Amino acid sequence: QVQLVESGGGSVQSGGSLRLSCAASGYTYSSYYMGWFRQFPGKEREGVAAIRRDGTTNYSDSVKGRFTISQDNAKKTLYLQMNSLKPEDTAVYYCAARIPASSSGGYLGAIMYNYWGQGTQVTVSS
Repeated sequence: QVQLVESGGGSVQSGGSLRLSCAASGYTYSSYYMGWFRQFPGKEREGVAAIRRDGTTNYSDSVKGRFTISQDNAKKTLYLQMNSLKPEDTAVYYCAARIPASSSGGYLGAIMYNYWGQGTQVTVSS
């Protein structure tokens, strides 16, 4: 059973930084990709960043240049470094995985992912 466990959320002031981590377990596939999503109250989940097994990344325009997604394949851990945080980044952040990988693309689309973490709250105050 694939499990994704996020950590690292919390509260920070505008302009500050946080790093989210997502520990993955329960799979042996070498073909997969992973992503970070966020959800605002009353809204659909939106893709923030995604990373493929070979390290290729995708970012939403709203976070490009401020957030960095990375992975440690040996530790099966996904990271999201968030810098220059803004109050509008306040949301619940989710880690997600597509295992095995799909060749259909759409890496920032929630529908492409078949495993999800429980979410972690990020709050940015002005």
